[in-house]
Amino acid sequence: MFNINTLNSIAQIGLDRLDTAKYSISDNHPDPDGIMVRSAKMHDMQFGDRLLCIARAGAGTNNIPVDRCTESGIVVFNTPGANSEAVTELALCALLISSRDIFGGIDWVKSISDQGDEIPKMVENGKKAYIGPEIKGKTLGVIGLGAIGAKIANAALSLGMKVYGYDPYLSVDAAWALSSNIIHATNTDVIYENCDYITIHVPYMDSTRHFINREAIAKMKQGVRIINLARGELVDDDAIIEAIDVNKVARYVTDFPNAKTANCPNIIAIPHLGASTPESEDNCAVMAAIELKDYLENGNITNSVNMPAASMARTADARLCIFHKNVPDMIAKITTALSAKGVNIENMVNSGRKGCPLAYTMIDMDAVPDGLLDAIGSIEGIKRIRIV
Repeated sequence: MFNINTLNSIAQIGLDRLDTAKYSISDNHPDPDGIMVRSAKMHDMQFGDRLLCIARAGAGTNNIPVDRCTESGIVVFNTPGANSEAVTELALCALLISSRDIFGGIDWVKSISDQGDEIPKMVENGKKAYIGPEIKGKTLGVIGLGAIGAKIANAALSLGMKVYGYDPYLSVDAAWALSSNIIHATNTDVIYENCDYITIHVPYMDSTRHFINREAIAKMKQGVRIINLARGELVDDDAIIEAIDVNKVARYVTDFPNAKTANCPNIIAIPHLGASTPESEDNCAVMAAIELKDYLENGNITNSVNMPAASMARTADARLCIFHKNVPDMIAKITTALSAKGVNIENMVNSGRKGCPLAYTMIDMDAVPDGLLDAIGSIEGIKRIRIV
């Protein structure tokens, strides 16, 4: 029986993927095997020795102490693309509301609601204050062409926009998803210099904090409109406000309100609605449950943010799963220990990850002889070992 803690409300359709005969789901297991989480802050949490994985029902993982998890051999999963439709739709909405002062106009109409029969005449005379440009024929720059950025780029093309895309880490799958009409930007300066609208979809980390800053804004076109539905910290709020004050930035749409942006002129602050659709929450919960289940039951790792990806079909009754230092001779030492115990390797996969100090090895075998785990566990550099 695997004990799973849920730190937030996880959509039932996802929890239903975990067989009650194998999983006990609660919010207060003292030492769980796995955790499912959405936005709960985990940096101050202490993890028990049993904890094997954390599945984040969403894309961002900055609420999780990822580095500490890596040191302890705990796999952290996220659900890239599961909320892509919801965020794409909100991005298209952001394009429109950043162009035309729809909200300002609506608020103004409410302010004259007591004018009775004079309202239609007042509307005709006052509407010019809320005029804004059409997006057709304008140029959009998409920074980050993952599951969300690619969909936004393609959708903007369909709306008649010219689209530039920039992503130095563009995957083959993402490239296949992009329209051939999207202009490849070789660096962000190409985006800044050519685009009337810019939307950013990159992960937040130390190196991307204030990705949009004073220097970047200085390179942008006069009157640019900027959209940030990824992470609030990607944009320097002080720089944005300064740029709005001098009309360098016409409007900024953010999904991450704070004390500086909540009521600032020409900043549209949305209350973190990017993935807030029933469909998105269901998709994220299902994907998170599938990832967690496949790792706990089979040792397979898919969509981990901190550990190597590794998947292998079952070919024997027992599977040995090992996290170890990513250094020379580790595989030789492991297979030597197996040979000494008379184990025949039926199948095997070893995987590393750039920037991760650990590698991951899975070995299928017919049986687990006595003393095998102790023999392998005694090898210098072995971090974590289990049988599934």
